[in-house]
Amino acid sequence: MKIGIVCYPTFGGSGVVATELGKALANNGHQVHFITYSQPARLDFFSENLFYHEVAINQYPLFDFPPYETALASKLVDVVRFEGLDLLHVHYAIPHASVAFLAKQILKTYGINIPVVTTLHGTDITLVGKDKSFSPVVTFSINQSDGVTTVSENLKEQTLEYFDVHNGIKVIPNFIDLQRFHNKNHEHFKKAIAPNHERVIVHTSNFRKVKRVEDVVRIFHKVTQEVPSKLLMVGDGPERRNAEELARELGITDSIRFLGKQDAIEEILSIADLFLMPSGSESFGLAALEAMACKVPVVSSNTGGLPELNKEGFSGFLSDVGDIDDMAKNSIYILEDCQRLNEFKENALQRAKDFELSKIVPIYENFYSEVIEKVKKGNISN
Repeated sequence: MKIGIVCYPTFGGSGVVATELGKALANNGHQVHFITYSQPARLDFFSENLFYHEVAINQYPLFDFPPYETALASKLVDVVRFEGLDLLHVHYAIPHASVAFLAKQILKTYGINIPVVTTLHGTDITLVGKDKSFSPVVTFSINQSDGVTTVSENLKEQTLEYFDVHNGIKVIPNFIDLQRFHNKNHEHFKKAIAPNHERVIVHTSNFRKVKRVEDVVRIFHKVTQEVPSKLLMVGDGPERRNAEELARELGITDSIRFLGKQDAIEEILSIADLFLMPSGSESFGLAALEAMACKVPVVSSNTGGLPELNKEGFSGFLSDVGDIDDMAKNSIYILEDCQRLNEFKENALQRAKDFELSKIVPIYENFYSEVIEKVKKGNISN
């Protein structure tokens, strides 16, 4: 197949999943064309089956804001026509699903009926999409897509609850590349971070309010009173300053390192003993899955799709959002006993294997084939 992928080219979950999916499809022999305004962050290797098409946005004095949607629609039309694409897969509803609909209508004037698959990732439904100024467009775009997927059962339920959707929705969970994300022997690195054999706790996020990074600091403060530990905070964002100030107030700055954005997150996860994810909302929890693949148990909130990923008492524990005491208690329980910790580490990896790349990508391939066949039959019946 020749597949066009539209995504945000950032470190966010939707962009990461879209890019990793495209790379995997290319490895399976499909021709994959990324169409976006800059090269995706994880599109970091060359393949004869991978192509990148930049959406150029010219600035005109007439416009206060560059007309990205119009430029993207035009680029989609161009790439579909001249590369002979079989299908468009757009990630994140806003604005990609509506832009794909516009491109699809334009392409029909050229005698081309391109199938469109839309994947909903989370905040495009639970936050941005619920905004009254976007809701009618989101609803329309989902219903006009030839195929729709979500990354968790919870997100599917929320989509059906918030929007008047008549289209079928298929749940295809996020996945993990175990060749990249696996535990590596970095004892020298761990010794530098925790010279006195402290436990190493990790949190990674974009440090937005929904990630509740101050909860991470408070949980760590309680844990370190019982189990000597170090905390690595990976990522950056608007809440970093508040987290740093809280660490100062609690007198634990010497035990916390703010590492900023890191590309090779698997290197850091390889020295971790526990991953904290106290988020207020998570459609799936990709960062937690990456941790599990590196044999790191997870203490998380029980919101969104996290209970579908993190198995209570097996790969880690789940607590109510904001229940710092319970998360600290669960963290201490895992960390205080070496044998118990090793059991949770092995269990975390076992759980991650359920989401291995080789198991999930064929589901997408089969879904693409079903959607293409459905559109072909529709053309014949018309």
